[in-house]
Amino acid sequence: MKQAKTSKAWMKEHVNDFFVKQSKKDGYRSRAAYKLLEITERDQILKPGMTVVDLGATPGSWSQVASNIVGAKGKVIALDILEMLPLPGVEFIQHDFREEYAVLELRKHLGEHQLNLVISDMSPNISGIVISDQAKSMHLAELALTFSIEHLNYGGSFLVKVFQGRDFDQFLREMRTEFKKVVVRKPKASRDRSNELYLLGLGKKK
Repeated sequence: MKQAKTSKAWMKEHVNDFFVKQSKKDGYRSRAAYKLLEITERDQILKPGMTVVDLGATPGSWSQVASNIVGAKGKVIALDILEMLPLPGVEFIQHDFREEYAVLELRKHLGEHQLNLVISDMSPNISGIVISDQAKSMHLAELALTFSIEHLNYGGSFLVKVFQGRDFDQFLREMRTEFKKVVVRKPKASRDRSNELYLLGLGKKK
């Protein structure tokens, strides 16, 4: 009974959510688009002609934002373990990022393009067990960071979703060793009750 009440409360909040309504008006696939839009407006991480990799892309709102900004001369490669409906100007790879094959496919799609930006909104299947969920989330963030270190062009940027908790400080230190500047962002579209944050690494070091 309690679970049913919780589900109804979530649905009511979702239906009345400003960003949910706005995403329908603006044609974005989810409210998450406004998180990236706000960060982009503030930190100028997306520019025309860029090559971008979007990790954990489904349903595709971040890829929509990225594709609209980088334009025809840019390139957006999206990856997710779940299926994603096609998007104009976006190359999609359906695979598990935890598997080596996914990275090989990303390399293949990159070809000779210099990678300017990696964006990761990946999140594990939430079990409700806080310690376990935190560990899984940080594992995905670590994989995304490793990929960024290995493939980003010098001066490139990395945006990743993390959750406050165990290993957060250590991960932040790791990012600071790899990027000239690291900032913490909590976009307005990120719900107040959520402990999610976004770490943005600017200027990948050599």
